[in-house]
Amino acid sequence: MDNRPIGVFDSGLGGLTVLKKMMELFPGESLVYFGDNGRAPYGTKSKETVTKFTFQDVRFLLNQDIKMMVIACNTASACSYEAVTQAFDFPIVEVVRPGALAAVKETRNKKVGVIGTVATVGSGVYEKAIHKLDSTIQIYQRACPLFVPLAEEGWWENDIAERVAQEYLIPLKEEGIDTLVLGCTHYPILEKTISKVMGDEVKLVNSAFEVAKLVNEITESNCMKRDENVKPVYRYYTSDSVEKFESLGSAFLGEKIYSVEKVDIERY
Repeated sequence: MDNRPIGVFDSGLGGLTVLKKMMELFPGESLVYFGDNGRAPYGTKSKETVTKFTFQDVRFLLNQDIKMMVIACNTASACSYEAVTQAFDFPIVEVVRPGALAAVKETRNKKVGVIGTVATVGSGVYEKAIHKLDSTIQIYQRACPLFVPLAEEGWWENDIAERVAQEYLIPLKEEGIDTLVLGCTHYPILEKTISKVMGDEVKLVNSAFEVAKLVNEITESNCMKRDENVKPVYRYYTSDSVEKFESLGSAFLGEKIYSVEKVDIERY
């Protein structure tokens, strides 16, 4: 039994889609979330910069006495996961492999689309992860760099979001994919717009549920579950505007967020 919280971080608000699934699957666990909104998006930055940011994020969360951590950012997972797991000796979960596994399970015609940030798509990490599971699957990738700022701005279902989605996604639809991996945790916020463009015949894969299941399995197998008699605590931190995080973050999470604290992440 371990009553310490689980730490979760993302470049901004997108990781709250993962946090939400974790709350639903194991409501008894305490959670600490850090959104690096002040330096978002990570997806347009170099691997070296993303790795530097990731290590700072990890060090901050370790300062919160966490028992394990979720890198709820596809770009950080793609660029930094191996380096982080070599440097820190505690359970760390990333979002790429769970998403790849879900895509392999979902596809029927073995044509899978992957959308993500420039850094995630450029790394080829999803292609490698999917082909490791099934080398016969055809993969079509597209970077969608404007999706993150649209999500962070709260423009999820308006005409601008739809026009941007059409520009990015129509080429993938024309390839005949039947499964589309949302390779960024911000993208599920735009799910209705993405689904409208892709059509009902294309299954959208959001890795959040698969990640939550994996976290639950790790806590159970390592005797790290929280005492059910102790009330869970949720804490939220950001490197930018507290007010904006509370407002948009509440919409991402589907419930009101209170008492967000601002962090000077450059100290870590």
